[in-house]
Amino acid sequence: MIVSKRHKRLTLKTRVARKITEIPADDWNKVYPDILESYNFYKTLDEAGLGQFTLFYIVVYVRKNPVAATACFLVNYPLDTSISGPLRRVTNSIKKVMPNIFSLKAVICGAPMNQGKIGIAGDADAIMKAILRRMEQIAKKNKAPIVAFKDFDQTHTKILDPLQKAGFSKFDSLPTTILNVWFKDFEEYLMTLSSASRYDLRRKFRKVDGHVKIYLEIVDALEGGALHEVYKLYLDIVAKHDMNFELLPIEFFKKISINMPGHTKFFLWRIDGKLVMFLFGMASKDLFIDYYVGFDYSLALKYHLYFVKFRETLNWCIRHKIKQYEMGITGYEPKRRLGFDFIPLYLYVKLRNRMLRPIFNLICQFLKFENFDPALKKGKKQRSL
Repeated sequence: MIVSKRHKRLTLKTRVARKITEIPADDWNKVYPDILESYNFYKTLDEAGLGQFTLFYIVVYVRKNPVAATACFLVNYPLDTSISGPLRRVTNSIKKVMPNIFSLKAVICGAPMNQGKIGIAGDADAIMKAILRRMEQIAKKNKAPIVAFKDFDQTHTKILDPLQKAGFSKFDSLPTTILNVWFKDFEEYLMTLSSASRYDLRRKFRKVDGHVKIYLEIVDALEGGALHEVYKLYLDIVAKHDMNFELLPIEFFKKISINMPGHTKFFLWRIDGKLVMFLFGMASKDLFIDYYVGFDYSLALKYHLYFVKFRETLNWCIRHKIKQYEMGITGYEPKRRLGFDFIPLYLYVKLRNRMLRPIFNLICQFLKFENFDPALKKGKKQRSL
């Protein structure tokens, strides 16, 4: 059901939907950025059912004309997921006294598994106030103490930086990673790397290519046994991932190809018929997004499957004249050595309780991601877009 609310002074009307199909696709597409993770991507999330999240969609209108659109989600957010080692013991001790301090309910503008986007075609200041007002209403109704804007890139700073005057604090989030693909072949790509990295990759590939035959199949959709094989490897990597956040149901991998025909690719690597690695990606004319991967961990190190995956995916991008290869967040050290650019992303976070806000902001500064991943500090030396 769509709920409407008029902002008379701003001559704006906002509509909040719990499923994106409650919003006309034309209204959404007129204002939302032309990216892969748009209307049909969110339709897939709604149909698959994300147990950890409640999704909301906000569209802003002037009369009957859409002037803005964005997605939000409600989550019980684990603030300490990136902490390990001695610091993990400290946070565990704190949680014994204050069990909810590192797990706070939040209403977040953006999406759980990708960059945040806001489509705006009008007065940005008035529109942002309208969007924030609806987010505050959702937070109040659901007793969420935090309102946030998650993983927005530098193209959004002009519209989001003013939030700091409204009580938000701005923090560096985990950067995404992008490789510009201009090489004619993989050998030319290798020549862009340092001699040490080039030597290391060639050594790995010689070891693999000379000892085992890894078969690659690329399909647009999954069904039957292949779907269950892929999902098993996906669950394995989720269980091992330090930054575990979203857990996708198997229906996501089935429905995404139905809702986004022509844009989904599944790379399946097999040894002696057994699936040992997969990659789910999405492609447009110029961009390939390396979205989810899974490995057979009993063989991943022995056969350097991570680097085999990268080589074959990059070769596919070169053949299809893809201009940018995006590999997302985490796992920064190998990406740094492979020549990926680190693209800054930002969080804007506000604790709704003004009295506790300074303490909350201090905790967030301490929990910055780069404090727990040295590769992020090295990555800042890399060029960014």
